[in-house]
Formats: sequence, C-alpha cells, structure tokens
Amino acid sequence: MEDLLYVIPANSSKEEVLELVKSHPEIKFVSLVGVDMAGNDTDEKIPVRIFLKDIDDFYAGTAVQTDGSSVVLTGIATLNNAKVDMPIDPSVNWFVDYNMEYYDDETGKPVGTLRIPSFLVHEGKRVDSRAVLADSMEYVKNELLKLFKENPKMSGLESIDGNDVVDISFTSATELEFWVKTPLEEAAIEEMSASQVMQEQYWERTHGAVRTAMENCLLELDKYGFSVEMGHKEVGGLKAQIDENGHMTHVCEQLEIDWRFADALQAADNEIFVRTVVKEVFRSMGLEVSFKAKPMIGLAGNGEHTHIGMAAITKDGKLHNLFTADDQLKDFMSSVGYGAIMGLLKNYESINPFVSATNDSLNRLKPGFEAPVCIVTSLGHKPDQPSRNRTILAGLIRDLGNPYATRFELRACNPYTNTYLVLAAIYSACLDGIKVAVKHTTAELLAELSKEAGEEGFYLEKDRAYRSEKDVFEDYTEEERDRLFGAPPATVWENMQNFETYAEKKAVITSGGALNDQIINAFRDGALIRWKTELISRIIPENRDIVRKAREIKSDFVTDQDSYNWNKINGIRTYLAKDSIDEKSLFTLLINALNEGDYATASGLQVEMYDKVEELKALYDSYSKNMI
Repeated sequence: MEDLLYVIPANSSKEEVLELVKSHPEIKFVSLVGVDMAGNDTDEKIPVRIFLKDIDDFYAGTAVQTDGSSVVLTGIATLNNAKVDMPIDPSVNWFVDYNMEYYDDETGKPVGTLRIPSFLVHEGKRVDSRAVLADSMEYVKNELLKLFKENPKMSGLESIDGNDVVDISFTSATELEFWVKTPLEEAAIEEMSASQVMQEQYWERTHGAVRTAMENCLLELDKYGFSVEMGHKEVGGLKAQIDENGHMTHVCEQLEIDWRFADALQAADNEIFVRTVVKEVFRSMGLEVSFKAKPMIGLAGNGEHTHIGMAAITKDGKLHNLFTADDQLKDFMSSVGYGAIMGLLKNYESINPFVSATNDSLNRLKPGFEAPVCIVTSLGHKPDQPSRNRTILAGLIRDLGNPYATRFELRACNPYTNTYLVLAAIYSACLDGIKVAVKHTTAELLAELSKEAGEEGFYLEKDRAYRSEKDVFEDYTEEERDRLFGAPPATVWENMQNFETYAEKKAVITSGGALNDQIINAFRDGALIRWKTELISRIIPENRDIVRKAREIKSDFVTDQDSYNWNKINGIRTYLAKDSIDEKSLFTLLINALNEGDYATASGLQVEMYDKVEELKALYDSYSKNMI
C-alpha cells in the first residue's frame, strides 16, 4: 500500500504520465472529470489500455465524447445537438481514486481509477465550469498586469515597482462542513437544537466510528498532498448511543475538514476530490454523509467558507501578497485589497446566484446560525486588531506576523456551491473595484468603504453601507439590515432575477468574455429547472406529509386551549393542502404556477408556504405537549 500512486503532478509531460501509469498496474481505469454548470463532475470507467494507446487523442480532445444533454449545459447542448468533446487538462494535478473494496488479484492492491480533470467542448467552444474559471483568471491577470504598468506605485504597495511585476497568482481554499449520521435513522431535531444552543458539540472529542472515519480521512487526504490543517466537530449534533453489541447507533454529528490553499483552479478541483474521499471513507464505516447546505431545518447548515487571495510575482521571483499593506499597523490593507473587497461587495448581487442556487442553500442563509445574510464586511476596529466578526458576508483575514496570510473569506458558500463559477465571478468583480482603487490612497479607500448609507461615494452605492464591526444579527433589526445592506433573496427565482435586475453588475462579471450570457443563461435555466422540480417532487410532498401527521389527538381531558389550538391548526392544514371546487389550496396554487411558468407568483407562494408550515409545526408542537 505504501507504493501506491496517488497524484500525477500538474504539468507532467506525456512521457512522464505514460511511465507513471505503466509502472502502476493497479491503475485499471481512467475517468475524465468535466464539470457542468451545476458543479456536477462526470465519471466513467475507461480501460487504462485505451488511454495508453490513444493518449494523443485524449490530449487533443478527440478520444472521449459525452452526451451534453445529459448534464447541465441547458440551452447549449440540446437533444438534436448534444455531442460534447472532453480534452484533458494537464495544468492541474490528476488524482488516483482507489476502490478499497476491490483488490486486484495480480498486484494485491486496490483497483485504481486515474481521474483526469477535463474541459467540455461544444461546437469548438469550451462550455464548462472549469474553463470559465481558467479563462476568467487569464483575463483578470492580463488586466492587472496592465494596471501595474500604468500605475507602478500603488498606495500601500509602494515597496513594489509595477514595472517589475511579471505574473499574477490567484489563490483560494475552501473548508468542508458536513453532517454524518447512521443511515435510515431519524434525527432528534429538538434535542440537537438544544445541544446546539448550549454549545455542547463545537470542537468536542469524536468517538468510535466517527473518530476512526475522521482520522482515516485526514490521513488519506494527506497522501494526496492536500496538506490537511484540521478536522474537528462543528456546532451541530448530539452524543451517539451504544447498543447491546457495543456498536454506536443514533450517530448524528456535524464535522469540518480544512486543508491548504492552492491555485484557484486547483483549489476547486481539490474540493471535488475531497468530497469523494470523505464520502467513501465514512461509508466504509457504515456512516452516511450529507453535504447539503441545510439537511435539517432548525439546525446549523453546512457552510463552505471560500478564501480568496491574489499575489504578484516580480522579476526577481519573489511573491508579494497584493492585499497586504506595506505597513500593516497603519493600513488594514493595500489599495488593491480595498478595491478587491469593494468590487466584491458592490457587485455581489451578480455573484450571489452562483453562491446560492438551490432551495437548500437559501434555507441555510437565515439569521441565528452564523450564516451571512447581509452584503457587508468587517475589517477590525484598528489596523493592529484583526477582525474575527463571523456575522458578515466577506471578512478580511489577517495575520500581523505573516504578510502572506491576508485574504478575504466569503462565508455564504455551501459544499454544493459551484466554486468554479463563484471564483470566476468574484475575481472579475474584484478587478472592477481594483481599477478604481489604484487611483486613490488607502486613507481615501478606507473612508469610502466605511461610509454611511446615504453618503455619496466615488465608487460604492450612495444608499448602502458596506462595513460594520457590529454583530449584524443582534445589533440591527431586520428592517435596518435590509435598508443598510440590501434585502437578501428569499427564493431561487428571486436570486436568479438578479441577473436581470442588476444588469450593470452582470456586465462587470461578464466583461472578460468567459462568464458570458450563454454560460449564465445555461446556469440560470438549469437552476430554475431544479428549483421547480424539487418543489413539485420533493418539498411539497414532504410538507404534505407534515400536514397529514398533524392530526387531532383524542383525549379524555381536553381544555379550551386544546380546542382553540386544534381549530387553528386545522385551519392552516386546510389552507395548505385541502382543495374544494371553488377554492384551491396553497400547495395546488404553487404547483399550478410552476407548471404554467409563472415563476414570480410561484416564488411568492413558496415563501408563504414555508411560513405557514413553520407556523403549523410550532402550533402542533404546543398542542401535542399540552395533551396528557
């Protein structure tokens, strides 16, 4: 097991690839990993002998084709024009995925599949998420190099001569949160909610199968070179029980794994493979993993904080963090840093659809669970006091002893966010702010970012505020938050409408040409299809079951309070789920609106449905607890 091949390093030559694969006969298959607009990665089993024989065709993109209508390339690859080519990408690491349940008789080792990141090409154009990020970074890099030539001395970066800058590096890292539970067992929501409020779980010691799986994950991921930094329990969960055979049952815990940053494209690739390893390791221990943003209503959801950094490389080969000010005790960050965060915040309405594209993701973004709902940042009260405000959307992360550590942390993402498209949109938005910021001093930029709502600025919108050092959940009312920082979208439809409502912000993220109208339309249309389908096929049936289970409780002792509660409950049940000839229930109205394509009406009905179901659940809980 010690001489297994785990990684073929980025930029390996064809000859090196051939030598490595031939010297590891346990690698039996090759799988090309293309990523569609929804962030789904393709997987197939191509015998390795075909790859070795036709390696030139794999590089050229002619060896493998897929049916593009079967993946989320909505409006691009259609049923009558579905052929998509898959050229491989040698610029990133290739990982070997081992099947620990199937050993090769000849070598005595687990059977491996070489997963090769690839692009999706339709009618000669790359139309996949990976290509969007790669091409966007190339555009932003070239624009930044021009800016440095035009502005060789930027405020806060006077130690760098712009004429010496020869390259730009984009770095990113994601953190993976997930719930792990015993399959088929119901979660005790009320008990876990109490445990969460009392903070009984966060960074608690793991036990039994969960501990074994977590430790196994960390060791496995290090074999692939991910440089794991930490694995720990998150805020959600409860203590497992032990049955008569000494096995753990009723496992339901929330965990997090963090690993080292990488080049932005590599970081997004890493995330997909980490999810695969985590799911397989826990499954081997008889445990089920969920990466859903909000797998259980009423409990903490799964976030995936996404870190964003930029660096310049000068002629002498040195790396310079572009967000770090020369004097960290005087300035929070450089002019480039100020521009980047202002560009991200000002244009966030055009980024948010990529961040939160599912019902599940928007369910997570609710006050009270440290999930950001406001377009606002925090810098810290003074430059020598780095901020750790966890209530804001995008925070400035600094380490005064390490100038390379300065970065931004976007806290709204979840494990199923399409990181490729999010990073492409973010870096494009950052560029927009940087182009303005390089003309100003750090003092002027701090004043701009810190302006009050209603105060005129030279870049940021007049009626909005963009910085707060307060707890935005506790120190503002909902009305104040919406007025100062903008009202967050309540449904997928509302979020996707941002592309039309904020056309000027959409123009910013599409300026490079990679994240173009065709890509955005494919992403949006695919998201709306999933939104509609999930509502009709999953969410409404689940809510209908909640209505059915809220039945009258027969008792010999019924008070006027019981009668009042039941009549109110039954009224809500009827309103939600019971049709008559003249009156249609909310469920029926919502289904009809979705099927008729009246998405604006459906969006409003969805919000009303959620409110009514929560009201029903609360009422029925009170009603049932009063029965003795």
